[in-house]
Amino acid sequence: MDPRSQFRILVVEDEPVIRELVRSMLDDGPVVVETAGSGAEGLRRALESRFDLILLDVVLPGMDGLTVCRMLKAEPATAAVPLYMLTAKTRRSDLEAALAAGANGYIHKPFRGAELMELVERLRSAEG
Repeated sequence: MDPRSQFRILVVEDEPVIRELVRSMLDDGPVVVETAGSGAEGLRRALESRFDLILLDVVLPGMDGLTVCRMLKAEPATAAVPLYMLTAKTRRSDLEAALAAGANGYIHKPFRGAELMELVERLRSAEG
């Protein structure tokens, strides 16, 4: 398959079980899922490669997800990449902080697989 036709997702999540759960739900040929286990690793990977979607946990070791989000949205190469926070934080203030940091949306844990698949399909359709 032509790598340019693949929809590439970066999942930045410190919990290995959640990283693999998202990968198993979404990684299927035209969709390729890559993962990072910390904020710093996620930032580095996002800046080194092209992604079509970033799913970013808020609570990460070292650099938190809101900081990573602000940094990615400030970089011309990644500013337009859709970035959704994937987190258990559910207070209105948490949602407002994520949106203020530049996130395009917010997915609550525990999430439904259908919710992630719908997001990916919507973004893939908008791309093509």
